[in-house]
Amino acid sequence: MTRTIVRALVTLLVVAALGVAGVWGVVTFLSSLDAEPRAKEQCTAVNDGVRYALSHEQADNAALLAATALRRGLPARAVTIALATAMQESSLRNIDYGDRDSLGLFQQRPSQGWGSPEEILDPVYSTHTFYDALAKVDGFEDMAVTVAAQTVQRSAFPDAYAQHESMSRAWASALTGHSPAAITCVVHDPAAGAPTALLARVERDLGDLPVTVVGDEGADGANPVTVELDAGVLAGSRGDGTERLAWAVAQWAVTVSAPYGIAEVAVADRRWVADDATWAAVGQETEPRAPGLVLVTLSR
Repeated sequence: MTRTIVRALVTLLVVAALGVAGVWGVVTFLSSLDAEPRAKEQCTAVNDGVRYALSHEQADNAALLAATALRRGLPARAVTIALATAMQESSLRNIDYGDRDSLGLFQQRPSQGWGSPEEILDPVYSTHTFYDALAKVDGFEDMAVTVAAQTVQRSAFPDAYAQHESMSRAWASALTGHSPAAITCVVHDPAAGAPTALLARVERDLGDLPVTVVGDEGADGANPVTVELDAGVLAGSRGDGTERLAWAVAQWAVTVSAPYGIAEVAVADRRWVADDATWAAVGQETEPRAPGLVLVTLSR
């Protein structure tokens, strides 16, 4: 076989291969046009038909702010003020930098007596110190969000907090239980949940709630585990409505579903499922949950 013939055959083979690859590429592209795009990984709260989205990191911090207020017996208004403040100061992120020596969720400054850098970068500490300062503001519950936030923060841009008020009110209302079934999160490929990690987060955020772990992870971690949380303790400590606080705890659990591998949350006659990222009514065959009881099922 001459070199010319060999060269011609190689050329034909290369052209054929490129043709197949090209056809495959076109088919793949056309198929992708027909496929539904994946929803963005984020959490949303709905209020008056408007959806307010937060990243998983932001939602995780919002859950802490709301749960801390619940533990302290503060009203939903305090959560709205805290969320608007943290959104303006740090975009609801626990950052280790800022203007001059400002740090953390609320950009608190060690030089102004908020604590040491290590303390301020602890989101639990910084949240409590913010609420400590807010609680000293006489009549903050009836103040405009900007006025209350500025009284605590003494910002150079006092009116900037207002731009976050609608979003903060939606999240505060849901995370304090005033707006049931208002929060959902989209999580792609969730990691397996660990009961010990979730229980530690419950204690950190919500305190000493009665907790029951149902199920056994098993040697291969294949069996589902459900953590039962009793929000009635929160209600009993202040005389608030058990049903509202159960919804507060349930939506707190949805909000931290991404980092803790939560697959389902059930409360009252509703259930949130991560696969669908929706709340739905439970079937008639399912027994209604006891008042105040929240069931959190972990991903396998």
